[in-house]
Amino acid sequence: MTGILLVTGGAGFIGSRVVQAARREGWRVRVLDSFRRDVHGDAIPVLPDDVEVVRGDVADRGAVDAALDGVDAVCHLAAKVGLGVDFSDAPDYAASNVLATAQLLAAMAATEVRRLVLASSMVVYGEGAYRDSHGRVAAPPRAVADLRRGEFEPRSPRTGEPLIPDLVREDDAVDPRNVYALTKLAQEHLATAWARETGGRAAMLRYHNVYGPGMPRDTPYAGVAALFRSRLEAGLAPLVFEDGCQRRDFVHVDDVASATVAAVGWTARVTGGEGPASRAFNVASGEVRTIGELAAAIAAARGGPAPITTGDFRLGDIRHVTASADRIRAELGWRPRVAFADGVRRFALEPMRDAAAVPVP
Repeated sequence: MTGILLVTGGAGFIGSRVVQAARREGWRVRVLDSFRRDVHGDAIPVLPDDVEVVRGDVADRGAVDAALDGVDAVCHLAAKVGLGVDFSDAPDYAASNVLATAQLLAAMAATEVRRLVLASSMVVYGEGAYRDSHGRVAAPPRAVADLRRGEFEPRSPRTGEPLIPDLVREDDAVDPRNVYALTKLAQEHLATAWARETGGRAAMLRYHNVYGPGMPRDTPYAGVAALFRSRLEAGLAPLVFEDGCQRRDFVHVDDVASATVAAVGWTARVTGGEGPASRAFNVASGEVRTIGELAAAIAAARGGPAPITTGDFRLGDIRHVTASADRIRAELGWRPRVAFADGVRRFALEPMRDAAAVPVP
C-alpha cells in the first residue's frame, strides 16, 4: 500500500536516502525542508524531478498545512541534530525539535493523516545497558577523578567494580543526558500523545550511530565518523578520546533508510485497534564496534595517518551504548544489508556534504 509520503527534512543526510528508498517502494514523495544554511551550506541540495518540494520550516503552520495536502503518511526527520557547541544552543534545539514537532502533529491532527514515522535517536537512553555480578544495574555518572586517572568504565553503585556493558532494549529505562537527547525524547512523548488522542499510529525509530555518503563535514554537529574523515582529508590523524574502547553500533545510512520505509509499512499494518498506538524500535546493525575500531578502519581505507588515542575526555560523554535489534527484525522483518567492513571502506572514499550539494540518485 503506497500513496503520497511526506518526508520532513528530506533534503538532509538521512532524509535524502529515505526519499530514495521510498521511491523504490513505489511511493510518491513530497519533501518539506527549510534548507537551513548550517546544514546545507550555500547550495540547495538537488532532489529528483519527480519529488515535490515544499520549502519551509516545520514550525511554520502554513508550510506544514500545504505539505500535508493529500498525504497518506509522514516521515518526520527534520531536526537539529548532534550534541551542539554549548548550552547556548538549547533554545534552537527546543524550537527546532520540540516546538516544530508539536506544530506538525497539531496540523496532522486536523487532517486525516494518521500514519507517522518519527526519527528519534539512541541518545534517549543516555548510557547504555550494564550489569554487574548481581545482574542488570543503571550506570551512574562517571567520576571526574576516575576519568583523570584514565579509568573510563562506569562503576557499579552496588559493588564499586567496573560495570560490564550489555545491549540496550527498547523497554529499558531512558536517561537523556544532554539538551539534544531531551528534545528527542520530547518528540517521542509528543508522538505518543498524538497517536493516543487521534487514533493514529507512530513508529519511533531510535537510530544508532549512522554513517555513510553525504554526511556533513567540518561541523560540530556531525557524527564521529565525519569528524574522523574530515581530519584525514586534511592530512591529519583522527583523534580518539578516552582509550578508544567506547562501544557503539554503527549502521549505514542506506540501512537506516530501508528501516524507515519498513516502519511506514508497519503503521499501515497496525490498524483497527490491533497492536500498540506507538512503538519504539532500535535501528541498529546489532554488531558491537568501538570508536577506535571505526577510526582505524577509516584511516586504513584512506591510507592516512593512524589514529591517535588521546586519553582526553568530555564530561557527559557516553561510555557505551549498543543495541539489541531483535524487535525491529521480528516485527518489521528488517535486516541490515551493509556490512561494517564494506560500508566503512566505501564511506572513507565517498563524497561528504559541504557547500556543493550531493545529488540524490
